[in-house]
Amino acid sequence: MTFINKKHLLVGVAVLVTVSSIYVARSASGDSTSTSSGTVVQNTSIPEVDLSPSQATQVKVTVVGEQVFVGRRDAVGNIAFNDDRTVQVYPPYAGKINAIMRDVGNDVHREDPLYSVDSPDLLQAESTLISAAGTLELTSRALERARALYNVQGIAQKDLQQAVSDQQSAEGAYKSAKDAVRIFGKTEAQIDQIVTSRHVDASLVVRSPIDGRIVTRNASPGTFAQPGTPPAPFSVADISVMWMLASMNESDAPFLKLGQAVQVSLLAYPGRVFDGKITNIGASVDPNTHRISVRSEVRDPNHELRSGMLGNFTILTGAPVKSPAVPPDSVVREGDGTLSVWVTTNSHQFYRREVTLGTQQEGMDQVLTGLKPGESVAAQGAIFLSHAYENEAH
Repeated sequence: MTFINKKHLLVGVAVLVTVSSIYVARSASGDSTSTSSGTVVQNTSIPEVDLSPSQATQVKVTVVGEQVFVGRRDAVGNIAFNDDRTVQVYPPYAGKINAIMRDVGNDVHREDPLYSVDSPDLLQAESTLISAAGTLELTSRALERARALYNVQGIAQKDLQQAVSDQQSAEGAYKSAKDAVRIFGKTEAQIDQIVTSRHVDASLVVRSPIDGRIVTRNASPGTFAQPGTPPAPFSVADISVMWMLASMNESDAPFLKLGQAVQVSLLAYPGRVFDGKITNIGASVDPNTHRISVRSEVRDPNHELRSGMLGNFTILTGAPVKSPAVPPDSVVREGDGTLSVWVTTNSHQFYRREVTLGTQQEGMDQVLTGLKPGESVAAQGAIFLSHAYENEAH
């Protein structure tokens, strides 16, 4: 027969009562243990952390509000010259550069002189013009004499006709020679001056074909330049419309469309916003970075933008939406990648709630699912609550 000590019997009864109490607590809300970080009650569906009054002071609670979130995608990009409005200014004919009239950064108008070259082709064209002018003058005088002689029966009709033919041929050659010189950019007054003075000028002035700014210069006196052979002596860009080049996540691709509005904020102009629109979306994704290139045109009527400037690139992808909003510190990323917040009704008991977030704007996270306006969540101390629960769960 086994005898049970009275003291042992009392301890056994106490343990039985404690186990019964824990069982009742588990039936109501889950396993309960007490630690320095608070009492954690684990429910199969809603984890709970119960804080002591002193611990509750470490957690700041806020009420979930609503905020208007604009559908947008953000990226970092840089300003560049508009290649569609940039012209490489080559000389129309080969020649040696003899003078530079503008420099990089200068604003120019259409027909402003940029540089000049000594062109053998221009020299030949002007020489031909002078020769044609002399021939025309000679044949015109010969025709006058032939008409006078024909009127007094001094020459036969065929001689008059020959004189007429010679004068007409000379006149056609003269017009052709003038057109040849005009191609080089000479004005009518300059052509007349060449004919009058019988002086040739081989200097060919190359002018800007557009209004804009000189963005590159590869010319200096003595450099030989010829059409179509890079580098071009000068490049002129229309800076009234600039490019904004950005690289965006491939996950943003479904939201990007040509013509979407773009807002550009630059480090050089804090508080300023430049408006533009998307004009090109990359046809492929970079296999190394998994990003896609996006190009937009940004209007710059005051010529404030400079190529290479860094800025934020915001694409408006949809209409504004009112959604629940919480501070970023309210959201905890769990080890499995899910996002959660800690919801409370009394600032002492907190329940973990899984949420889905949208975008972040004006310092607030957009909550797509998991919360509704008016609920209270931990705004500061959410990580403390998450660690307390994890420590007790393990």
